Amino acid sequence: MGDVYRAIADPTRRIILDELTARDGLTLFEICTRLIMTHDISVSRQAVSQHLAVLEDAGLVSTHRAGRTKIHTLNTEPLRSIVERWPLDPEEKS
Repeated sequence: MGDVYRAIADPTRRIILDELTARDGLTLFEICTRLIMTHDISVSRQAVSQHLAVLEDAGLVSTHRAGRTKIHTLNTEPLRSIVERWPLDPEEKS
């Protein structure tokens, strides 16, 4: 679970997750473009690729290939583990 906390600690990675929430199944190029156009964040493709690697290591992003293109998709399952660990309703704990 420590990888998940480390992954979401960075604001750029949280924005990448937001973008994958808004439109799942993005390429690296599409993510870079959305960061620039929507959030005015100018980072290199290499930096975004490294952020995606951290998110993938934490299980928050999965990838698959479509021809020569690598597609990134959101996986919220690791976040559910956090919510289940500390439920908002104290009665849910029983």
